[in-house]
Amino acid sequence: MVNDRPRNEESPEEGGNARFLVAICLVAALGGFLFGYDTAVISGAIEFIERYLDLDATAKGWASASTLLGCAAGAAFAGLLSDALGRKKVLVLAAVCFLVSAVGAALPETLAALVGFRIIGGLGIGAASMTSPLYIAEVAPARIRGRMVALNQLAIVAGMLIVYFVNYAIAHHAAGAAAPEAAEAWNIQTGWRWMFASGALPAVLLLACLFFVPESPRWLTAAGREDRALRVLARINGPARAGAQMREIEAALAREGGSLAELLEPGMKLVLAVGIALAVLQQVTGINVFLYYAPEIFKNLVEGTKDDAALLQTVVVGVVNIVFTVIAIGTVDRLGRRPLMMAGAAGMGASLAALGLAAYLGRTETWVLVFILGYIASFALSVGPVTWVILAEIFPTKIRGRAMAIATVCLWLANYAVSQTFPMMDKNERLIAVFNHAFPFWVYGLFCIVLILVVRFAVPETKGRSLEQIERIWRPRP
Repeated sequence: MVNDRPRNEESPEEGGNARFLVAICLVAALGGFLFGYDTAVISGAIEFIERYLDLDATAKGWASASTLLGCAAGAAFAGLLSDALGRKKVLVLAAVCFLVSAVGAALPETLAALVGFRIIGGLGIGAASMTSPLYIAEVAPARIRGRMVALNQLAIVAGMLIVYFVNYAIAHHAAGAAAPEAAEAWNIQTGWRWMFASGALPAVLLLACLFFVPESPRWLTAAGREDRALRVLARINGPARAGAQMREIEAALAREGGSLAELLEPGMKLVLAVGIALAVLQQVTGINVFLYYAPEIFKNLVEGTKDDAALLQTVVVGVVNIVFTVIAIGTVDRLGRRPLMMAGAAGMGASLAALGLAAYLGRTETWVLVFILGYIASFALSVGPVTWVILAEIFPTKIRGRAMAIATVCLWLANYAVSQTFPMMDKNERLIAVFNHAFPFWVYGLFCIVLILVVRFAVPETKGRSLEQIERIWRPRP
């Protein structure tokens, strides 16, 4: 196993501008907010779309999961573009995709048109999912990098929570303003369109704010713009620390060739395998089933749940998600990445086992909600934010964008596979006859065990290390 003892932990910076650092990290995290908003909006809209377009289980899965193919493509292109053009420009492109998708997805009359605009949104999600944590990791000092990158996960779950409120408000407004039959008809015809269109406002906000943030100093250095990089570092860390950090970055870049072939070198093969494994396991442990299909799950597992009540319970999921993400932000740089990942995966696995048992036994009491919330809390405390922290830390600077893109593409493809197959498993008559809706939960629980083993035996502890020190874990000096 790789050595995971931290070395040379940085002391607090002197003369740096903490407000500036937080401000630019928050702007980058707006990309995460839109990531969460655009992925979760489908949870409130999908059942109305299903009835409006008369979708079967496969078409419903395609309407939900097609976005994720765009996410995979967006992450792939963002990796190439972020290394070639810079992290900031990719975030601008992502914001444009979000805006086009929000407006376009509100208009379609056919499944093909809806899917087309959702794929455009997916391009933005994929680009933001990779570039936002990458940018934050490259500007944040080592001692607080974990919590700064975790801010992006907080923004993701905040985006999800806000859109849950928006979805509920839109659906409930119709329910309160008309007879139940008329309200349902309005939601089927029009309500879901407003759910999608509401994403235009945060997209415009991200575009406006990006004009005020600098490019990543590590990318600037790799691009030969050392003077600009040094000015950004000095503003973040103070002049004294900036010079030393600049020398460390230049020394690390001198050892890098800038080619993806580096990932096939001894030591680097392991880092790529670890990145891909963590990315895939974050998804195949089932999180997005609960985020995309939460209202439907509530109606299956909690007896008597109606459409608007299911949306309200989804808001509760969002609140738990954001509360425990805040706890993760406060602990990731203190407790470290590995302990949080293993404890969280264990909590997720136990909750999934209990949910599967409740489904198998046909128990539909309200207390089943506790297991759903336990799963969400465990994910938000660990696997959600910490996976992105690790992915943003472990790759060499010159190829960080492209290497992280490979892992992120695998993440989105795994997300697609889970989102496409869940309705097919959950509605499969043979599986229902044998497992009574328990089968998907137990499959995801098994992957939680795999995640624990991967973290235990292959992932080093990275808290307190600079990105250049982390690189030397995988590729020691000769």
